[in-house]
Amino acid sequence: MAQLLPILAVYQLFVLVYFILLNTYYLVTSLFAFLALHRYSRRLVSIDVDDLIAKAGAPPVTIIVPTYNEEATIQEAVRSLLTLRYPSYEILLVNDGSTDRTLEVLKHTYQLQPAPRFPMATIQTAPVRGVYQSRLHPHLWVIDKENGKRADAINAGVNYCRTPLLCIVDADGLIEPEALMRIVRPFLEDARTVASGGIIRVVNGCRVKDGLVQEVRLPRNWLVRFQVVEYLRSFLAGRVGWDALHIMLLISGAFGLFRRDLVVAVGGLAPDSIGEDFELTVRIHRYCRENRIPYAVHFVPDPVAWTEVPDTLAVLERQRNRWQRGLIDTLRRHIRLLLNPRYGRIGLVAYPYFFFFEMLGPFVEFTGYLVLALLFALDLASPAYFWLFLMVALLFGATLSITAVGLEELSFRRYTRLQDLIWLLLCAFLENLGYRQLITYFRIRGTIAYLRGQTGWGSMERKGFQKG
Repeated sequence: MAQLLPILAVYQLFVLVYFILLNTYYLVTSLFAFLALHRYSRRLVSIDVDDLIAKAGAPPVTIIVPTYNEEATIQEAVRSLLTLRYPSYEILLVNDGSTDRTLEVLKHTYQLQPAPRFPMATIQTAPVRGVYQSRLHPHLWVIDKENGKRADAINAGVNYCRTPLLCIVDADGLIEPEALMRIVRPFLEDARTVASGGIIRVVNGCRVKDGLVQEVRLPRNWLVRFQVVEYLRSFLAGRVGWDALHIMLLISGAFGLFRRDLVVAVGGLAPDSIGEDFELTVRIHRYCRENRIPYAVHFVPDPVAWTEVPDTLAVLERQRNRWQRGLIDTLRRHIRLLLNPRYGRIGLVAYPYFFFFEMLGPFVEFTGYLVLALLFALDLASPAYFWLFLMVALLFGATLSITAVGLEELSFRRYTRLQDLIWLLLCAFLENLGYRQLITYFRIRGTIAYLRGQTGWGSMERKGFQKG
């Protein structure tokens, strides 16, 4: 044991330095996010989206919705898409071989009928069994195909897309009426834009009517409350900062807008990818850099897609397990970006962050806790190290979460009730005392599953939206 002590001491120091670097990165992105949100909030006052589109023109958009066993939520999701305020758009629902009544619900609700529509691209997908158009809403189409998983379903939608821009959204999401106009804004303001993403918010606990979120409320389920804070931290304190630093490496597949020709040029989404949205964004960066195409990838904080998040530990574990496997798979595929100056800030800043902190972080954090527990068991733990570790690993994390809640309150204030704000602040502190460690454990299991060759998605049960 005496020979092991110097190794443990060195590892203690490594973990401490690691957490300091990680939290310094979070602080920097949070600071840039604060400045960017402050500027953006002031600018929103003078922005008339309708006027901007009238002057710049509204590029036609196709919304691609991959659908698999979404019987519980599909009606509300489609209703929200039909309420979008945008001059020219089509909706392509791609039924990826659902085994429940998803297709029957769509046929009955929207009076679908077979209609001719021909593919504009030839990305290979599972066979398409039929194409339908709604009698009630002519811009609503349904592509029925054999199961090929999510990326394959999106690729089928890309093949049938006829517009210069395509928007990928989840079938369990609700898009706010002005969201499409707001997410398209970077394409109108910056000709280099090839992709833009919107914010994902938690719909659990909110009142929904006719595909619209009527009242934003914090859910009663503590597991979901922690995820509300987590999403605020990820998008408002994370991606807003990434956008300000020009290192946006991830556009969420739950709500992302892309140039169709570029998606086709890179071959569509990788059908064998576990994290296809992340992988597509990284591949677009690589393609543009390697072909010297001027480009920009943006994040816009006010176009909102509301999504249902897991409310049980079993479903949450499957989700985070898959996210971690998708992260590792994408980083492995594009390892040549790591610290490669050819790819600019993406290779020197963005990719290394995901590699060293997102991919390896769970193991460093978990082993850090184990070493600290071992030293306590041997009565060898330094009180100074313990308190420093606690401050850096836990209190610092709580501060960052509280900062994210503060950014929400200072910018968009979706949670208007005082009691909800108090609960959010409490959750921002409490999540570091169990929830965060639980997520770390789930991600470690995801890493092990990936190393064992597991590629499945796992099931995500839908409870449906709370009706208003």
